[in-house]
Amino acid sequence: MAAKSYLDLKSEVWDTGKCSGCGACVAVCPADSLSFDEGEMVTGPRSNGYCKQATDTVNCGACYAICPRIGNQPAETLGNYLELLTAKSSFNIPRKQSGGAVTAILANALDEDLIDAIVTVTEDRWTLKPSSVIITKTDVLIQQAGSRYSWWVPLLAALKYAVIEHKYKRIAVIGVPCAVLAVARMRESDNDLVKPFGKAIRLVIGLFCTETFDYQALIVGKLKTCYNLEPHEIKKFNVKGKLEILKQDGSTLIVPLGELGACIRKGCHICTDLTAIFSDISAGAIGSPAGSTSLIVRTPTGKGFVDSAVQNRKLEVSKGIDTTAIEKLALAKIKKNSSR
Repeated sequence: MAAKSYLDLKSEVWDTGKCSGCGACVAVCPADSLSFDEGEMVTGPRSNGYCKQATDTVNCGACYAICPRIGNQPAETLGNYLELLTAKSSFNIPRKQSGGAVTAILANALDEDLIDAIVTVTEDRWTLKPSSVIITKTDVLIQQAGSRYSWWVPLLAALKYAVIEHKYKRIAVIGVPCAVLAVARMRESDNDLVKPFGKAIRLVIGLFCTETFDYQALIVGKLKTCYNLEPHEIKKFNVKGKLEILKQDGSTLIVPLGELGACIRKGCHICTDLTAIFSDISAGAIGSPAGSTSLIVRTPTGKGFVDSAVQNRKLEVSKGIDTTAIEKLALAKIKKNSSR
């Protein structure tokens, strides 16, 4: 049977508003035919119209094989795991999101030559505009520390540069649940065009995520217009059932999520995975004291990276997290989105 083409993906996902915007299809397209435009509420990728499968009847199907919106959405709270840890960095990370545990794990991995590169999201400090980047140096990683899960960006698009252009063979990916699911499908795929991506990814760290916001809609359409808040005045975002904005002057602005419906990407409304259950390690602020990170260590690979960071005194851990708080939010997300 012929593989599915981008036309199937377009009709089933892009045209129905289900696209997560993860960028995986952009990365694996062998014809470089897919891309994401910039602008407000970009709901799906753009195609130049050429497809090996649809145009030349050459079996491909790479984009369809790895899309996280094809098939049933995962609807578990904690998922499978080996251990639950409260963690924090053992060294100073000026812009850490919570405990800095993810940065500590990755810094150790770079220092110990366990990985070649990190695919993640960074942002312009003045405008807060996000972008997908490849990081290969510890000092750059620490400088760019801090979760960017609040913003939509086609994170996995950068994998094309990491795998195809730079030929990195040991890549760590940090992403929200939709990106993590796409990477899991890359790792499991028997599609010859996808296999190089799956083989090159050594570690996947998933970030707890309730939803992501469109940059233009939130910054310009909401915060500037309704709250007279400029992006350079914002120090950090946190999403815990509400949007918490820590300002540079030390004050905090709370924006109820009910006010932000128009700023949330449409594709987020069908996601039922809070904790990125297909990652090697899941991380988030929920379930741990302030200044610490909750880690759900899921695989032997994930445990190996955590243990190495602890042994090298870059990460401090203690047993147990408040699973009740995580499960409550996870169940709320499942209930809200499973019926859509």
